[in-house]
Amino acid sequence: MCSLPAPTSLILVAIVPTKRDMEIIRLLGWYRIPLRFAPKVIDVDYLAFYQPGQFGEGHRWCIETYAVMRGHELTTRAELFRDEPDHPRASEEYYKIQLGELCRLERPILAGRWRRLTFLYTTGELFARAQSIDDLVVRSEEREVLWRSLRERALHSSYYKPGFETQDALDREILAFLGDIFA
Repeated sequence: MCSLPAPTSLILVAIVPTKRDMEIIRLLGWYRIPLRFAPKVIDVDYLAFYQPGQFGEGHRWCIETYAVMRGHELTTRAELFRDEPDHPRASEEYYKIQLGELCRLERPILAGRWRRLTFLYTTGELFARAQSIDDLVVRSEEREVLWRSLRERALHSSYYKPGFETQDALDREILAFLGDIFA
């Protein structure tokens, strides 16, 4: 049974580039992110899935589904797709994110002016009332709460974060990343 994320939940909105990727999410229960394109913090409570133009009339440029994040691991594309051992990116590293049940929103969150989107952090509170992706953007007073939450997750994460040898380095990295998001 699906319920909306709690107001304090940390949500990563992520692009689902193809219908095949959505089938993997739906049938196999995982999502992949190439390590070289991954956001700085992937330890979130939920993933929400943005569908680009390829999804066709009525399903493109919106978020229709989301899922709880159960865990993640670092692996290679060759391990994810064993039937593609000769793929040009077979040896590249990917995060494999394990998901819970795929949940459907009552009404899609529309892109509006946002057509190109890869990753966006938001909160459960914003997600629950959003009508457009612009409504997911964390504004001034909420930025501090989001920043603290991301920082806390990164500090307690079980995976190695290159360049985060000190707390100050992590703080600078997250601030730079958030600056790019909110610019």
